[in-house]
Amino acid sequence: MKVSAKTEYACIAVMELAVNYGSPEPVRIRNIAERHFVPPRFLVQILLQLKGAGIVSSTRGASGGYNLIPRPEDVTLGQVMGIIDGPMQVPKRAFDPSTESEASRILNDVWEIAEYKRQDYLNNITFADLVKKCYPPSEQGNSSKQGDTQENPHNANRHGAGIGVAGLGETGAHVDTVTSAISPMMIHTPPAHQQ
Repeated sequence: MKVSAKTEYACIAVMELAVNYGSPEPVRIRNIAERHFVPPRFLVQILLQLKGAGIVSSTRGASGGYNLIPRPEDVTLGQVMGIIDGPMQVPKRAFDPSTESEASRILNDVWEIAEYKRQDYLNNITFADLVKKCYPPSEQGNSSKQGDTQENPHNANRHGAGIGVAGLGETGAHVDTVTSAISPMMIHTPPAHQQ
């Protein structure tokens, strides 16, 4: 699965907002950018796109920032990816269906099913699930309010932290957050002809 930097940054931003959900203070762009090594200008564009989709709200002023509007358990990875990348694209067939061989038809059917399953899978992973996997309970609710990176003790251990690089598990050990957040949820489904 190919994920653009813009999509990854959007998911990182939503995860930070999810960690701070319910806080009266908005999350500042600078804090997200410093914590996850995301270019701030890029983050501004992404958050405006998420705001236009009704996922985040913004507060102006010196103490302004962003908040997640829906509860983290009501926002899915697939939803945020769809906002950034557009709706799911079923793989295009290389040949005209009336002239393709049986092997080509079967392969195209498998790719189509795989894309639907991927989308279904992503639509069932909420940001509440990801927050539980990526942040210790002590960080949930105050992650980005800790100020700059020097004040945050976890930044030294994160080495480019975020959803796509590395995070800190509840034990304090480094974990690949993509693997730890997603692997336990994977389900083996045999091809249709074996069912």
